[in-house]
Amino acid sequence: MLDAAALLTAYDAQLRGAAELPSAEKLDRHGPLVWGLFAGGRGFVTYHDLGGATGDELRELVRATAQHYQDDPEVTQVEWKTRGHDHAPGLHELLVEHRFVPDEPETVMVGRSEDLVSDAELPDGVTVRRISEPDDVRRMCAMADEAFGDRSPGMAEALLGRLASGRDDMELWVAEADGRIVSCGRLEPVADSEFAGLWGGATSAAWRSRGIYRVLTSERARSALRRGRTLMNSDCTEYSRPILERAGMVKVTTTTPYEWRRA
Repeated sequence: MLDAAALLTAYDAQLRGAAELPSAEKLDRHGPLVWGLFAGGRGFVTYHDLGGATGDELRELVRATAQHYQDDPEVTQVEWKTRGHDHAPGLHELLVEHRFVPDEPETVMVGRSEDLVSDAELPDGVTVRRISEPDDVRRMCAMADEAFGDRSPGMAEALLGRLASGRDDMELWVAEADGRIVSCGRLEPVADSEFAGLWGGATSAAWRSRGIYRVLTSERARSALRRGRTLMNSDCTEYSRPILERAGMVKVTTTTPYEWRRA
């Protein structure tokens, strides 16, 4: 059995703060907070912890964050990433007061890379490969938008920018059937850590419950092991959580994104 408490300690120590922002164009620090800015005017707020801030001190952190991004006319949206195990009384109310809207909570899963490697087989006619060509990346993003029922403008160009940057911190994987992408996911090894992250998992509705995502997860785990990453993490929806649990990952906490958008 995996020790969820020990995995949470590793998660807090290695995956929070600036470690979450490897592709940010700019980083600023304000007390315990790290303010990130990405291409396309996307802001991101993270921290290892809030340094025990409560009451007026916490209010000032939220106020200063909102002002920081509002003062930059190029910023169109900002995510403040909260964790369920943090002690932050009043944070929800303060974020809402400053026009940050909570999204659906997600489950933070952590597990050993070796446990995610499986002998699961793909359905007949389905193949899995790693991609990097622009046309493939755009087709992958279009499929993910369709699967999620929500468009992510600029995602393809952001991913292509990361691939072209020369950094080796992201892999894109897809499953295809009859020349059409039907499932996808990213692997993001985290520098100076034991971890690689599983992100962007999506499968077309007609191809779900056939084991395809399980194989995509296994292939990414194999790649993580080749890179020396012995642990894997994922923020997952309720659809993906059972798949990752069966693969050997465990829940260590929850995360709720709060999003501000420029009026």
